[in-house]
Amino acid sequence: MKAILDNKLLQALAAIVKEQSFERAAASIFITQSAISQRIKQLEQEVSQPVLIRTTPPKATEVGEKLISHFYQVEQLENNLKQEIFPDEQSVPLTVHLATNADSLATWLIPALSPVLKKNLVELNLQISDEQYTIERLRDGEVFGAITLENKSIKGCQSTLLGEFKYVLVSSPEFKQRYFSKGLTPETLKSAPSVAFDQRDNMHITFMQQQYGLNKGDYPLHTVRSSEAFVMLAKTGAACCFVAEFQIESELQSGELIDLLPNVKLTKQLYWQRWALLKGVHQEISEAIITNGQTALQR
Repeated sequence: MKAILDNKLLQALAAIVKEQSFERAAASIFITQSAISQRIKQLEQEVSQPVLIRTTPPKATEVGEKLISHFYQVEQLENNLKQEIFPDEQSVPLTVHLATNADSLATWLIPALSPVLKKNLVELNLQISDEQYTIERLRDGEVFGAITLENKSIKGCQSTLLGEFKYVLVSSPEFKQRYFSKGLTPETLKSAPSVAFDQRDNMHITFMQQQYGLNKGDYPLHTVRSSEAFVMLAKTGAACCFVAEFQIESELQSGELIDLLPNVKLTKQLYWQRWALLKGVHQEISEAIITNGQTALQR
């Protein structure tokens, strides 16, 4: 391998993984699809091995992930250096990529980031996944940090405990009366609609299997990729679902939502994993996430 890799080749690889398409990636960096394919071929020749698994969508190989991570870290350092040398000439926003779970986004994350966004010219790219899978974005080099369930630091990164979300099974009073007037049993749960975040969200499914012997498909299950929509479905009497207790404190206090299982709380411990070497805006964002996340989740 050459001592210095051409940054344009790394940019092409990062764009393909980010856009999940050769065509969209080429458009995003203003070259033709043929040209971006040639750049990947040249990169693979230089490192003497594949950097992409050509599936749909394309995925980086292990070496490709390392190259993408290197590209983003160099990009971060260059942008920070420009801000230090030319503080009055910044006209192009600094794009910051991070991965988060939907519950953090719906509660404490935006207030945590807002002061940094107001202070700096930043273009935020939030990638939202179930907290089990946000770490994949960091491992693939797509983001500089991830709010995740994974406590063990991946190579080149640091991990800090933020705290835990406590989830309660809730519904509206109307829903409880309609479906659970005789209590929560396997039979009553079979007809009661519930909610999952996506096809990989297994919290509700696992609980129903372990506690009531019900498998997925034994009851109606909405798939909704929004924490706010979970709450709205429960409040309008359309479903029962597990929601972060922190998110619905006022609704529980007012009685708008009812805790269907007062003695049951499911917990998820969240960690903030990020690149070990951070500077400038990335460091500010990381510190804001740690400070505000710990304040919100360690109560």
